[in-house]
Amino acid sequence: MAWDCATGNGQVARELAEHFTQVFATDISENQLKHAVKKENITYLIESSDKSSFADETFNLITVAQAIHWFNFDAFYAEVKRTLRPGGIFAAFGYGVMHIDAEVDAVIHKLYKGILGGYWDKERSYIDNGYLDIPFPFQEFSVPQFSIKASWDFDQLIGYLNTWSALQHYKKANDNINPLDSLMPELEIAWGAGEKEVNFPILLRVGQ
Repeated sequence: MAWDCATGNGQVARELAEHFTQVFATDISENQLKHAVKKENITYLIESSDKSSFADETFNLITVAQAIHWFNFDAFYAEVKRTLRPGGIFAAFGYGVMHIDAEVDAVIHKLYKGILGGYWDKERSYIDNGYLDIPFPFQEFSVPQFSIKASWDFDQLIGYLNTWSALQHYKKANDNINPLDSLMPELEIAWGAGEKEVNFPILLRVGQ
């Protein structure tokens, strides 16, 4: 039995379903769950992270992907400890800022830390610190380093950067001006032509 908390569109639940008899996936967004991946052994429920309907000692594994930094840690961890079976595993994971190459990374850093530095939600600092400063009241395991690798063209990069929440906050505060516009010439030169490999470092903490 596994529980994927804050499942969103069920990306993690889909993978867990390949390895567990039954997967429960919860989220507070009904709209997200309407579009979630459907599998016979996945049950989706509209529930908060810190107040579930699950019985005590239900799960062998509980996961949270790219969401724990938004949680009330104390309330959520109380629920984790209540619903995990003896010896059960808890895993929190996410991804940090991508790395491409020195030239492109320098321009993206200028956007991320310089232009948008004051527009990120305060919880973003947990991601910047690799989840190392989130409370973690478990017997923690040493884990290998992982990364997500993709091959992108320039348009995919721009499309991704436009999804950044801080960029949207900036536009809202500055008459809908997109800060990417001023960086576009510099970014185009740094990128050059064709596709590049994009690497997202995985943030991962696992405990029992």
